[in-house]
Amino acid sequence: MTTEAAIQTAPTDTRQRILDVALELFIEKGYDKTSLREIADQLGVTKAALYYHFPSKQDILMAQHYRFHDLFEGAIGRLGGIGPDPRSWPAVFDYLIGEMLANRKLFLMHERNRAAFEEIHREGHAEKHFDLEAQFRSIASDPTIDLRDRLRFTCAQGVLLGGLLASGSMFTDVSTDELTALLKDALHDVLGQPSPR
Repeated sequence: MTTEAAIQTAPTDTRQRILDVALELFIEKGYDKTSLREIADQLGVTKAALYYHFPSKQDILMAQHYRFHDLFEGAIGRLGGIGPDPRSWPAVFDYLIGEMLANRKLFLMHERNRAAFEEIHREGHAEKHFDLEAQFRSIASDPTIDLRDRLRFTCAQGVLLGGLLASGSMFTDVSTDELTALLKDALHDVLGQPSPR
């Protein structure tokens, strides 16, 4: 079977391969400077074969963005949401840190292609901004939770996002395991709860 034929008979694997190649190119060259031809060349197929899976380069970018969101949705599904008990928060943040740092390249791609992703948001992408953000907001604004805990929770979000964004480009020389452990320590400090290590 030729590569061209294989690309149309194994859609899931091929779709993943396209996204993986595009991810590397979007990180290395940027979304705007990467062409469909380059993605196809890296895969050893024609542009027509790419169109079978993605009608446009923007569709590839959107699929990358959905991969990013799937990490958060997985956290909601696995953890059953975020409750008002501050003792449960470290487990939620620890899980998010682990999942996100295991996918550091997605964060690096987002960081290096902000303008392209902002364009997606301007074009009506709100339907994928889901429950986790709303849950975080509801915890931070819940008057039944002690103000000190709510403030720590809000600051922990900043530690999480800042650490993850920095992991993409500033800490490339640090292993994922070491960075995960250090970020969890920092987050537990902010939450005022002992670190698991």
